[in-house]
Amino acid sequence: MDKYMEQAYLSAKHGIEAKEGGPFGAVIVDNAGNVVGVGNNRVLKNSDPTAHAEIVAIREACQKLQTNDLSGCTLYTTCEPCPMCLSAIVWANIKKFYFGCTRKDAANIGFRDDLLYEYLQNSESHKDLIQAIPLDRESCLKVFQKYVDDNGVIY
Repeated sequence: MDKYMEQAYLSAKHGIEAKEGGPFGAVIVDNAGNVVGVGNNRVLKNSDPTAHAEIVAIREACQKLQTNDLSGCTLYTTCEPCPMCLSAIVWANIKKFYFGCTRKDAANIGFRDDLLYEYLQNSESHKDLIQAIPLDRESCLKVFQKYVDDNGVIY
C-alpha cells in the first residue's frame, strides 16, 4: 500500500473505532513529501455535516502552513471526494489527488454522494432534494461592489 494512502486508511480506521464518523480518511502532502494535514471523518464527533476527512485535512494543512493556498500539495483520500470536498480541493488549489474507493462504493454502503452529483447535473429534476430560489439579487450586488471598491482580495 502507498505510504500516504496507508496514513489516510489508518486515519479512517481510527475515526471508525472512535465512532467519530464514516469510513473516510485523508492526508495532504507538500511538494517535499511532508505530511501537512491529516483528517478523518468527524461528522458525528463534531455534530458537523461538513467535517469530512478532506475538509478536516485541508483545514489542518492551511493552519499548519498559515495559508489558504495549498498549491503544490497532493491529497490522498480513502474515497472519491463528494462534491463539497471536491469544491474545497479546488478552492485550496490542490491540483492532484489520489483516492481509494469510488463514489459508487460509498453509495453501496449507504452514503448519498450520488444524489448531489445527480443534482449538479440536472437541478430541475431534483427539486425534492433542495430548492434554490433567487432572492434580492440587486441588493446583494451592492456588497459585491463594495468588495470590488475596497480592492478585496480574490482567492
